This record gives sequence, structure tokens and C-alpha cells, in this order.
Amino acid sequence: MTDLEFNKNEDWMKLLNSAVKKEKEKIKNGGGKSAIEKQHQKNKLTPRERIAYLIDEHTEFIELGTFAGYEMYAEEGGCPAGGTVGGIGTIKGRQCVIVANDQTVKAGAWFPITGKKNLRLQEIAMENKLPIIYLVDSAGVYLPLQDEIFPDKEHFGRIFRNNAKMSAMGITQIAAVMGACVAGGAYLPIMSDETLMVEGNGSIFLAGSYLVKAAIGEVIDNETLGGAITHTEISGIADYRFKTEQECLNHIKKIIQQLGSSPKAGFNKIKAYAPFKNPEEIYGIMSVDNAKPYDMHEIIERIVDANENGTGSSFEPFKNDYGKSIICGYARIEGWSVGIVANQRLITKNRKGELQMGGVIYNDSADKAARFIMNCNQKKIPLVFLQDVTGFMVGSRSEHSGIIKDGAKLVNAVANSVVPKITIIIGNSFGAGNYAMCGKAYDPRFIYAWPSAKIAVMGGEQAAKTMLQIQVANLKAQGKTISSEEENKLLNSLKEKYNAQTTAYYAAARLWVDEIIDPILTRKYIANGIAAANENADIPEFKTGVFQV
Repeated sequence: MTDLEFNKNEDWMKLLNSAVKKEKEKIKNGGGKSAIEKQHQKNKLTPRERIAYLIDEHTEFIELGTFAGYEMYAEEGGCPAGGTVGGIGTIKGRQCVIVANDQTVKAGAWFPITGKKNLRLQEIAMENKLPIIYLVDSAGVYLPLQDEIFPDKEHFGRIFRNNAKMSAMGITQIAAVMGACVAGGAYLPIMSDETLMVEGNGSIFLAGSYLVKAAIGEVIDNETLGGAITHTEISGIADYRFKTEQECLNHIKKIIQQLGSSPKAGFNKIKAYAPFKNPEEIYGIMSVDNAKPYDMHEIIERIVDANENGTGSSFEPFKNDYGKSIICGYARIEGWSVGIVANQRLITKNRKGELQMGGVIYNDSADKAARFIMNCNQKKIPLVFLQDVTGFMVGSRSEHSGIIKDGAKLVNAVANSVVPKITIIIGNSFGAGNYAMCGKAYDPRFIYAWPSAKIAVMGGEQAAKTMLQIQVANLKAQGKTISSEEENKLLNSLKEKYNAQTTAYYAAARLWVDEIIDPILTRKYIANGIAAANENADIPEFKTGVFQV
């Protein structure tokens, strides 16, 4: 690659990354400046201010689901970050999941995406056995969309089911009621281990004063009905009350500090070393629009630690000369031992001397990756998947060689893997390649996307042409004709629509990925994920079940 090409690539990736950062800053304004000011006038902090106060100084909050609901619910006025701020923070030296309602967004009401995000955060706490803290300030379900959040298995009620399950698992749950906690949502703090309330602002009730009057004719104010004094002195529902939010948050810190230690998974970790190659150079490796091949080794060597001698990368390839369209190997990331499975975008030759396209999974690559994944499970080594895949190889040669069988073998190994899996979608994530490389459906502990990520059944060009052929055929069947000009116009329209649905933003809005991340921070996110996974000592026995060999 020439310096000019590198600079063009770097400019492209940095522009993508800059755009993501700008959108994040907008999202972090929540319901807007005036809504934030109203919070402050009530002596209430915003959710991110609460979290910043709660976590240890000089530590970073790993926010997840920042783009939840992005460009969704336009008719409702939007729902920044899904109306909830959540992620992983360190409190008194202990990693915790923190979930904070954003009262500046529709009074903290729950949209469908809010429920999905809260369930994802609970899932992270359950999978990694991390304490979870709820900072409650919500008006309950957003009624105009109640049919999309209330009754189904993965809807609002699942939150309380998870409360009960986590309690049975011994996972600490702390609820701090700093604002409204209404209707069904009232069960969440009561199903937590300990409930804290802030006087004057915190309230818990199944029905507010207006509904009580409408239902039974009783006239009562909200504070008397379900305020902090009521629930600490009369009902006994709350365990503690505080005059300020800061006092309440300080008590959460005390509770976390008193928690006993728990067994760890024991994933191997040694002294961390900075990467041998400059991580800043990651920006210039992938070509503009990911249009040209590049060597995935160059990205890997800027993510993983240097070796202990400082003479090169810690990456040690597995079956380096076999199945070259997938790179497998062992490495260290921030000292943690990891197994890496990554798509290779270079055009390579197989053992028969035949050229193989980059980003495509071939028979031998699937076979190699499946074996490597089994090895990592045998050795209790966490897996990192770096996705830039266009799918499995098609055509008679691949079909006759049993590509479906070899692909199924890989999917089987990924699905049954018991060690933590962390997936980074760097570029393309198309078709069954998404599944084989541990997409969202295969339960990665964490899944992140670079700004350059694209997730779809197939590329926009191929998909648009396929859909065009179908539509043209339907028109002809009806005896209609279409000019080449109209055909091109339709093709471009289909392509534009399809491409909009493949972006990292679109995926993050729907929580197909946990966050869009800065490429040079990839190792930080991976290391944080493994540290969280290490808190859960319960690793089941690895079994792959039945598959063809």
C-alpha cells in the first residue's frame, strides 16, 4: 500500500469515526437542554451525571446501547439512547452493570427499544454475574406503543422475571428510586435486594394520585401515596431514605464495598504490553468503502499485545498455511489470553494453487476455524471474532466439496462454545457468515461494531439487483414493460434503501450490536469484556453434539 492510499483510507475512517462521535454527543443531550435544566431545578441529576458520581474516580464508564432507538420513533419525537443510560462501571474497585432511566426523555417512559435495552443489560449482568444497579426515574410504559412492549416474552414483564432469576443466582441487585416508579415498574425496586429512596423526588406506587381518584374516588397526593417517608415508615417497602441524590449514591458505594468476593473463571492473564505496531495506524489499513483487499494480520497486530521480548506481536497463528480465508491464532490483549478468529480479506491461494477471494469462507477455512474453536474451549481461552465476511463460497465446486457440511461444523462449534465470545464487526457481516463468525444470534458476551461495519443478508449491490430482477419479472408477467431508464432509477432506489439498512447506525439502533466503537479502542473493549466474563466461574462442559465429519 502506498502512503497516498494509506492517507486516503485514514481520512475516510477518521471521518466515519468523527461522525459517530458527533452523533453520540447529540444523543447524550437526552431530551434537550430545557429538560435537563428542569431536572436540575428539582435538585435531580441527569442519568449520566448520576453514573459519573457513582463510579470510581479515574475510571471510565463503558456505555452500551448509546444508539438504541437512533432515528426510530420519529412520529413520537424520538427516543435518544432508548430513554435509558446503561453499561459497565467500576464502583469501589468492582465492575457493576448500571441502568439509569433518563427522565429528560418522555419522563423516562419505556418505549419498545427501552425494554429491549434493559433486558440486554440484565442479560450482561446474568452472563457475567456482575452486580446490577438500577437508578430509577421513570413514568412507566409509553402508552401509545403499549402493544409493542407489554405482553410478549421479551417485553416489559421479562424485566421482573429476570429480577427473580438473578436473585436466585445470587447476583446483587440494588435499586435507587430517584424519581417516579409507576405501575408495573414498581415491582423492579421491590424485587431487588435493597431499595433506596430520595425524599421529595422518589415515589413508588401501582397507580398515581390521578388514577387513584378516577378508580376509587380517593383524593391523595403522590408523596403521601408512595413517597420515601411513606415507604420507609409505613409500608416498609423501602430500606433507606436520603435527603439528596448524592447521599443515596454514596450509600450504594458502601453496599458494593461490603460485598464478599466470588470465585473467578480463572482466564489466564499476565503483564500487559502495548501493541508492537502503532494502534493509530488501524485507521489507514481498510480501504475506502472497504472496496479493496487488505491484510487482517495488520489489524490484529495493532490490537494485540507485543510479545514479552518486545520483538514482535504476541499473535501465534494456528494452521497458518491452511484455510487462509480465516485467520486463527492465540494472542494476548491487555495481558488476557485470547483465541482470535478473523476473516482474511486478501486474495490468497489454497493448497491446490487456486485463487480464493478475500472475506469468503471456504471449506478448509471453516474446518480450521471449527477445530480452533474447540481447542480454545478445551483450554478455557476466551474467543475474539473479527468479522469482515461476505458469506460462504458458492458454486458447484464448493457445493460438491460439502461447503454446507463444513459450514455447519463451524456454526455448531460457535453455537456450543462455552468460553466467553466477543465479536467485533470491522467491515462486512453478510449472510451465514454473520452466524458462523458469532453474530448476535450466537450469544457473544459483547458485540461491537466499527463505524465501517455493514450488516445484511448480502451486499447492497447484489441485493438491489436481485430485488430488481424479481420486480421486473413480476411486471413482465403482468404484461407491462419497463424502460432501461426506469430500470436504473428503480435499481438506485432499491440500492439506496438497502444500503441505509446495512449501516452500523441501523444495527446499533436495534441493538444488533452493543455499541459503535472507535477502532483504536478495540483492545480496551475486548479487555473490559473478558474482565467482566472472568467474574462468572460457572463454565459448563463443552459439548458439540452431532455433526457430519
